[in-house]
Amino acid sequence: MTEQKIDRRRRYHIVLDVETTNTIDDPLVYDVGFAVIDRTGNIYEEHSFVISEIFFGEHELMKSAYYAEKLPQYYADLATGNRTEISFWKLKRLFANIVKKYRVSDVYAYNAYFDLNALNTTARYLTKSKIRYFFPYGMDIFCIQHIACQTILQQKSYFAFAIQNNLYSPKGKLSTTAESAFKYISGNINFEEKHTGLEDVHIEAKILAKCLRQHKSIKRNINRGAWNLPQKKFKEFQKTA
Repeated sequence: MTEQKIDRRRRYHIVLDVETTNTIDDPLVYDVGFAVIDRTGNIYEEHSFVISEIFFGEHELMKSAYYAEKLPQYYADLATGNRTEISFWKLKRLFANIVKKYRVSDVYAYNAYFDLNALNTTARYLTKSKIRYFFPYGMDIFCIQHIACQTILQQKSYFAFAIQNNLYSPKGKLSTTAESAFKYISGNINFEEKHTGLEDVHIEAKILAKCLRQHKSIKRNINRGAWNLPQKKFKEFQKTA
């Protein structure tokens, strides 16, 4: 964990990322990373947790985790203290306390629908639906991908960058992933997303800060079709490229 002094003149936000096992429709969270940031991307406090009930308690499910090849890294990080084992319920209380501490009213995630669904699904799975929601009541859940698809991923320079570096989805559409967005803003075409909670939070916070610096009027809500927003302009750009 890292922590900086709270400046009450600033407005704070949380960027969060999870890794899961089980199915895409019913994901169960075993890795949660999050950071408290300001709108310029400065990090004031960050955490990286392994969820004990899933990571250790669901051994067979963990064998089928999407990034199961990374599991030895988790064991090593737990041994060195780079990650912390925590129960889902202790995490829920800790998260609520941090929200209160920084007076945070909104949480951001890339493809936020997935993270929101995963955390709620885990809560319902572990309590047989007695507890149905992870985030404190009234929090706004915003999607960085939706924001990026209205700003930096509609820029002609991104279109040119994508064509030059073959940044397409498996179906041949313009890529709007966090990995592609970070390749663009960093200029590092060799960058590969870690697909571990806190490491992904670090790049997503930078993407969010870059988007907010565009000073555009944008919608921040979850939009599962956000990937489609730049596609028409991209097709038009391809005709002139």
